[in-house]
Amino acid sequence: MSHMKPDARKDMDAAELAELRRRHLRVGLACGAFVAGMVGMSYAAVPFYDWFCRTTGFDGTPLIARVAPKHSIERKITVRFDANVAPGLPWNFAAMQRDVELKVGETLLVHYAAQNTAAQETIGTATYNVSPPVAAAYFNKLECFCFTEQRLKPGERAEFPVAFFIDPAIDSDKELAGIREITLSYTFFPARRRPEPVAAMGAAELR
Repeated sequence: MSHMKPDARKDMDAAELAELRRRHLRVGLACGAFVAGMVGMSYAAVPFYDWFCRTTGFDGTPLIARVAPKHSIERKITVRFDANVAPGLPWNFAAMQRDVELKVGETLLVHYAAQNTAAQETIGTATYNVSPPVAAAYFNKLECFCFTEQRLKPGERAEFPVAFFIDPAIDSDKELAGIREITLSYTFFPARRRPEPVAAMGAAELR
């Protein structure tokens, strides 16, 4: 049988309740900090992943170069050009030449063209990749229209340049010794959704 006084038992119960509340508060703060950290990491992961792909050529992303090679080699590779438009963007988009054969290390300038078929201005943003993905580490671009907003007025047509080269170091990669073709693919996405429906002007052909 306990001989503890009622006042002492009440004081102990109050102390235990206060400690329990402090524990719950610490757990709540820890969970909140964890969630906030995970949200922050998820936002940071997007630009980090994009930077990582551009820097390493991961996931078929071509590298961005500042200077062209000083020399080319005799090995030749055919580069094919692919163009796509995502749903929601009323554009005709195509490469101005289907493919080209060039020496490894040679710099080449090609153009893509797009035309807005809507009755209002539309805005598109292009992404790109290289196939096969393993070749992306050697596919370098000096000039590109990707990841920047491109505005086209109703019926307006525009040409977009792409300057690129294939790094001669590819010739030392035994795993890529059999590669004879590389495809450079661009896809335009709508950069800004408009609430009103887009009125098409018709399928204007690129010339």
